[in-house]
Amino acid sequence: MDQYAELDGNWVAIGLPAPARRALIDDGLFSVSDLRKTSLAALKELHGMGPNAIRVLVAEMKKADLSFRK
Repeated sequence: MDQYAELDGNWVAIGLPAPARRALIDDGLFSVSDLRKTSLAALKELHGMGPNAIRVLVAEMKKADLSFRK
């Protein structure tokens, strides 16, 4: 769990639950801007990524004027 604590600060700041944070970190995604590397469909497939986490991430992407990979 300590390995995640060092890396999930950006995800904690936007209120993502721990399973979603771990899924993102395990997939090499450490910030909202990193989400550009993946598609929304791929995110939904990650173990630990629930509907609430998806809503939060989509909202954060819109706020940052970024889009997921097609």
